Amino acid sequence: MDIIKSIEHEQLKSKIPDLKIGNTVKVHVKIKEGNKERIQVFEGIIIKVQGAGVNKTFTVRKISYGVGVEKTFLIHSPLVEKVELVRVGKARRAKLFYLRDRIGKAAKTKEIAGARIEDKEIIVKGEDVIETEEVVTEVPVEETVTEAPVEEVKTEA
Repeated sequence: MDIIKSIEHEQLKSKIPDLKIGNTVKVHVKIKEGNKERIQVFEGIIIKVQGAGVNKTFTVRKISYGVGVEKTFLIHSPLVEKVELVRVGKARRAKLFYLRDRIGKAAKTKEIAGARIEDKEIIVKGEDVIETEEVVTEVPVEETVTEAPVEEVKTEA
């Protein structure tokens, strides 16, 4: 079990984008055509995020020439170059599958008013952190208990 976790840890990216449901993103994906390699951009709304660790995926939906297209990307895949945040959307659900039935403007999420477009990244594994071992010696502490004088409270009946 420990071997599997160590292999998975090697495959993880050090920084991953902070993905929220309903946001409109541009996903830059490496495409290999013959012996050439290029980057293609897929822009759409994130309708679901699932999994954890190496298996964490997110699904992006867009409408292309009147046809709905969904692509699922692995976050830690070496083919995903970067993910840019275009618009911050408002979502009240974990999965936005209802957008599949919508057409045109109704297939978009509402934008959060005054939201900043920030490409936040979550640090998964810190490569800059130098691990040092600290030796902590415990010093025996003598416990002294002092009793405070207890005052008696008299009640008149």
